[in-house]
Amino acid sequence: MESKDLLSTLRRFDAYPKTLEDFRIKTFGGAAVTLISGVIMFLLFVSELNYYLTTEVTPELFVDTTRGQKLKINVDISFARLPCVYLSIDAMDVSGEQQIDVASHMLKKRLNLDGEPIDEKAEKEALGDKSHEAKELLELDPNRCESCYGAETPEKNCCNNCEEVREAYRRKGWALASIDDVKQCVREGWKDKLQEQKNEGCQVYGYLEVNKVAGNFHFAPGKSFQQHHIHVHDLQPFGQTQFNITHKINHLSFGYDYPGKEYPLDNTAIVADEPGSMYQYFVKIVPTTYNKLSGEVLHTHQFSVTKHKRKVKQRSGEHGLPGVFVLYEFSPMMVQYTESRRSFMHFLTGVCAIIGGIFTVAGLVDSMIYHSSRAIQKKIDLGKAS
Repeated sequence: MESKDLLSTLRRFDAYPKTLEDFRIKTFGGAAVTLISGVIMFLLFVSELNYYLTTEVTPELFVDTTRGQKLKINVDISFARLPCVYLSIDAMDVSGEQQIDVASHMLKKRLNLDGEPIDEKAEKEALGDKSHEAKELLELDPNRCESCYGAETPEKNCCNNCEEVREAYRRKGWALASIDDVKQCVREGWKDKLQEQKNEGCQVYGYLEVNKVAGNFHFAPGKSFQQHHIHVHDLQPFGQTQFNITHKINHLSFGYDYPGKEYPLDNTAIVADEPGSMYQYFVKIVPTTYNKLSGEVLHTHQFSVTKHKRKVKQRSGEHGLPGVFVLYEFSPMMVQYTESRRSFMHFLTGVCAIIGGIFTVAGLVDSMIYHSSRAIQKKIDLGKAS
């Protein structure tokens, strides 16, 4: 008896009283509203589930206190009208460190004028002529000691090929005025190689490692050297050649990839409308840390860029040097992204809100349709009766 009284008492708290099936009226309009609201409910549920399953990324801003790190610069750039034999890559920074004619971690690929590779095999070496071929073609005394044409040093007093002569002159800070007077270069056909590759392009790709301080790296024709503490490129071996700096930056990034990272200079194509142009890209780098859900921490960088073009006088060196220059500096602030999972309770609340909201709105629409149709039907019946 007591259990029946208890059940009777509990029934009073039922917030969802049920009507008898005999008193329910099912209409075509109600069925249509039910189907439409069901479809909407399903779509919103899928959207909410997709949102819940995606990772939430929270950005934060800090002062950058990291020191002593190396910066990895990923580069892929194509020159449509500048042969590989002309090109050299140099990197330098405000600390005084210089990387002249970078060859390590950098590859070059010769291209025809249509931008297609002449040889699929990329070469990893100094970006100049392949003077080691002379040793394979000519039988020379391996113990010989040929002249460096005045550029000898106590450490290096023999120059047995053209590349060694040019390197000796570069270390001295001298320009090699006449290649025709250098026996090694004539023997190896250095000028013939220049002429052979004259109507070619070049793709340079790989990466550089530099100090994490402001600096620049550039792609320019000619061997570089220091003259009175000024960075100079030797363009005399190329005679009156006008350098066309048409180029396409296929990819440029600083550091490692992370989800959602953007690269402002990717697929940037520049057509040089006049020879002897200097293209400068001023890059502002923001150090970035990305903390993954797995616990892995990526130390990378994002950047913005400003472009500038300058017309130079090649022979005099006035207003700069023809080529592509990337000048970068670092922001004192650091951005930190942290991945986290979304709250399940938030997902549950969202699902309940979707179901309850649509159910309520659908009930109001159905009620409006039902009562409107009844009112109209009554007027029609009254009109017939009269």
